[in-house]
Amino acid sequence: MGNDKYQDISDKELLQRFWQTQNNEWLGVLLQRYTLLLLGVCMKYLKDETDARDCVQQIFLKVIQEAGKYKIDYFKSWLYMVAKNQCLTLLRDKKGKTSVELDDTNSHVAEDVDGLPEEGALAVSDEMLQEALQELNEEQYKCVTLFYLKKKSYQEISENTGYPMLKVKSHIQNGKRNLKLSIQKKMKAADSTNAR
Repeated sequence: MGNDKYQDISDKELLQRFWQTQNNEWLGVLLQRYTLLLLGVCMKYLKDETDARDCVQQIFLKVIQEAGKYKIDYFKSWLYMVAKNQCLTLLRDKKGKTSVELDDTNSHVAEDVDGLPEEGALAVSDEMLQEALQELNEEQYKCVTLFYLKKKSYQEISENTGYPMLKVKSHIQNGKRNLKLSIQKKMKAADSTNAR
């Protein structure tokens, strides 16, 4: 189901349609909207791409099971909390400890997020993400969006773009790193603006 034709429909309205029809397709549209964002959250906590991708899949399943049970006012904030809890649960299971040690670079982000009101609960906004994506060069942008948003395999991206497989992997890795640096820079800038 192409997401583009639904871009004018708000999250709230998509949720309403889901609740009225119980059709998971509407949830699918919503989740597709935030796939890259979810991946960013999972990467922040789990520090491992494979774990992060698995975690996003688990979050999708959880959302499909849970969304019908709650009155969700802000889907994005709710989704963020589901994602964060899923990541923390995975980390706890891995470490066998109740406390999660965040490294220094991330601890302030986690604290900021916890202290935010519902609507602002996402540390990385869509706008920030889109801006960061636009800053990638064309090859990285194509490969990153095909890989994360369209869920294409290396092989499919290679066929799609004409880039050799090794180049595809390299563009994805470099793109992901540049994206992370760009977002961190934007968050720092936002933090210092907010601090004034």
